[in-house]
Amino acid sequence: MKKKRRFQALLQSFPFMLPSFAGMIVFSLLPILISIIISLTDWNGLDALDWKTLSGHFIGIDNYIKILTTAEFWKVLGHTIYYIVLYIPLVFAAALGVAVILNKNRKGITVFRIMYYIPVLTSWVAASLIWKWVLSPQYGIFNQLLSFVGIKGPSWLTSEVWAMPAIVLASVWKDMGFFGLFLLSGLKAIDTGYYEAARVDGAGKSRQFFKITLPLLTPSVFFCLIMSLINAFQLFPQVMIMTEGGPNGATQVMVERIYTYGFKYFKMGYASAYSWLLFLIIFILTGVQMKLQKGWVHYES
Repeated sequence: MKKKRRFQALLQSFPFMLPSFAGMIVFSLLPILISIIISLTDWNGLDALDWKTLSGHFIGIDNYIKILTTAEFWKVLGHTIYYIVLYIPLVFAAALGVAVILNKNRKGITVFRIMYYIPVLTSWVAASLIWKWVLSPQYGIFNQLLSFVGIKGPSWLTSEVWAMPAIVLASVWKDMGFFGLFLLSGLKAIDTGYYEAARVDGAGKSRQFFKITLPLLTPSVFFCLIMSLINAFQLFPQVMIMTEGGPNGATQVMVERIYTYGFKYFKMGYASAYSWLLFLIIFILTGVQMKLQKGWVHYES
C-alpha cells in the first residue's frame, strides 16, 4: 500500500516537475550532446550541417589531437594556472579577512556587510571598465597612490609581466565579497562554547583562531575552494574587456580561446573540443579535491 501511495504521489507531482525537466533537457542536456558531436567535426558554425551523417565534416578526434599537440594549448593552460596560483590564495585571504571583520557584532556592521557585497552584484563589464581606469598609467588612481610613496607604477594592462596580476586584482576585488559571505556563514555556525572553554584554559586570540576557528571553518573553506577553482578556470569577461588576451597573448586563457576560435575564426568544432578538454580538467581536479578533503576538512559532529 505504501509503495502504491508513493507511486500515486509521484504521478501527481510529475506535471509540476515537467517544466523543470523540460528546461534541463532543452537548455542543458541537449546542448551538451550537440557540443560533443560538434567537437568531432570541422564545422564552422555557418554552413548547413547534416546532423545524422555529419557528411563532409566528420573528422573524429582530430580536433583533440591537434589541440593537445600544439604549443598554444599548453601556453594557454599555463596562463590559466598562473592566474589560479595568484587568484585563489589572494581571494581566500581577502575573503577570510572580510569575514572575520564582519563577524563582529558592532554598531553599523550591516552597512559594511552591504558595502563589501556590492562588487559581487556589479556586472563584469562595469567592474572591468572601473579597473581599466584604476590601473591606467596616465590617470589611474593606483599608480598615483604608488607615486606618493616614491614608486613608479607600471603600465599594468600593456605589460606582459603585469597584465595577469592586474586581472587578478580585479577578480579578487569582485569575488572576495562572494566567498566572504560563505565564510561568514561558517563563522556564525561555530558554537561560542568552544571559545569560552578556550578562554578558561588561557588560550589567546591567535591560538583560538588556529585551533578552533580554522578547523571548524574547513567545510566552508572546502566549498569555496571548489567554487573558486571552477570560477578561475572559467576566467573570461575581465580578460576580454581589460586586455583582449594581450599584450602579445600574455593573458590568453582557456575560455578566451574557446570564444576566439568559435566566434572569431569560426572553427566551432575546434572550439567545442577545447571546451570539452576544459571540462575534463575541471572534472579531474574537482574529483581530486573531493578525495583529498577527507584528510583536512573537519566537521563539528
